[in-house]
Amino acid sequence: MTAAGKQPFAIGLTGGIGSGKSTVADMFAARGASIIDTDVIAHGMTAPHGPAMPAIVAEFGPGFADASGAMDRARMRQLVFGDAGAKARLEAILHPRIRDAALAAGAAATGSYVIYAVPLLIESGTWRARVARLLAVDCPEEVQIARVMARSHLPEAQVRAIMATQVSRAERLAAADDVIVNHAEIDALQAQVDRLHAIYLQIRW
Repeated sequence: MTAAGKQPFAIGLTGGIGSGKSTVADMFAARGASIIDTDVIAHGMTAPHGPAMPAIVAEFGPGFADASGAMDRARMRQLVFGDAGAKARLEAILHPRIRDAALAAGAAATGSYVIYAVPLLIESGTWRARVARLLAVDCPEEVQIARVMARSHLPEAQVRAIMATQVSRAERLAAADDVIVNHAEIDALQAQVDRLHAIYLQIRW
C-alpha cells in the first residue's frame, strides 16, 4: 500500500480497439498487478444516476439519458462521431472525473504495481506524464477489424471510423516504452507478459 498522497509505480496500458488490452490486463492482474480500467470507471460515471450524469444532461439535454437515468450510449455515440465539438464537450465532462477517480484508485491499490488501462492514453495528452512507462498492445489493423466485427457485430466501415479517432498504429508504437504483440498463440502472449512483469518488479522502486 502506498503512503497517503503518494502514487505507486505505474504503467499506462493502451492499444487500439480490438488489440486485446483487456486480455493483457487480466494476465498482469493474475500476476499481482492492480488494474485500474478507465473504461470501467467511465461506465460507472455514466450508469443510472452516475456522478457525471447531471453534467451530461445539463450540457446535452435530457434526451441523452435513457429511462433508467444512464447515458443513452447509442445516441451519444452517433452525435460525437459526427460532431467534433460535441465530442470535446463530452470529454471535458468525463475526462477530469475519470482521471481523478483512477488516480484515487491507484493511490489506494495494494498490488505489486499499478496498471492504468487507458484506451486513449496517448490521445488524451495528460496521462503520459502520470505513468512511469507506457505499454502498448499491438496487432495488425486487419486483426483489429476482424476481432471487433466478430465481438461487437459492427460493420467494417464503423470499425474503421472508430479506429480513425485513435492515433495510428505507428504513432502508438513510437510512443511506447514497451510493446506486447497480440496476434500469435496464447503461450507467446503469456511469455511476453511474464517478461515484462519481471522487469516491472525490478524497476518499481
